[in-house]
Amino acid sequence: MRIFISSDMEGTAGVVDWDQCRPSGSQYGHYRGLLQAEVNAAIEGAIAAGATEFLVNDSHSAMANLRPEALAGRARYLSGRHKPLYMMQGLDASFDAVFLVSYHGSADGAPSVLSHTYNPRVIAGVRLNGVPAGESGINALVALGHRVPVVLITGDRVTAEEIEPFCPGVRAAVVKTSVSRFAADSLHPEEARELIRNTAEAAVRALPQAAPPAIALPATLTIRFRSADLAELATWINGVVREGELDVRLTDTDPIRLYRAFVAVVLLTRGLAD
Repeated sequence: MRIFISSDMEGTAGVVDWDQCRPSGSQYGHYRGLLQAEVNAAIEGAIAAGATEFLVNDSHSAMANLRPEALAGRARYLSGRHKPLYMMQGLDASFDAVFLVSYHGSADGAPSVLSHTYNPRVIAGVRLNGVPAGESGINALVALGHRVPVVLITGDRVTAEEIEPFCPGVRAAVVKTSVSRFAADSLHPEEARELIRNTAEAAVRALPQAAPPAIALPATLTIRFRSADLAELATWINGVVREGELDVRLTDTDPIRLYRAFVAVVLLTRGLAD
């Protein structure tokens, strides 16, 4: 049984500030250790339910946050920031399930610690088939393309609620409750790991009842940018259509092709925001 894990960092219990999850931050070394422990807890739970192989795609910042030798389950480690499928690189139809570990809320949703959608300086919000979507919902497009169910998400309560329209029935390990974008009430790290471990085990045991993401095709992503210049730049990519001053939309019958186009928009507009 093979499990694909996409790991972010902002959803880790105790993380509430950029200084804690950026490599340049003075607290980063400590909090990357907490992230590693939560990833390992998810792996350990899956092993208890019979999973045997793991691929961890490090999906936060420069995408080199974990220590390969410290990964549980002798997991393979996909790291590095230049990935055509970005946070979902490495997933294919050979996997039995997807875990999204330490995820966070969307740019325009309810208060969620360090909330953003891919690039906080560029994207003000995204809708998938008209429904507000964070990174979890957008990333679920790739899981849909490979017909692999997303069965676990960890992070705060807002994050757990945002994925539900796209992955109904997904099991959530809520390790903190956001007070604002820069404050949260977190479980003790050991309790958070225990919750993640138990939730991962339950998710894998329930795999026979799991289904791929429930996203109707053709699917449409509507992106709201923080400036009109960014929206105009996005239309340089084939298939991106302008809708008003700040919004563009992309539609495709192929969810993976749609996701790749979205990633291209993110990368292209990042240069102008800098």
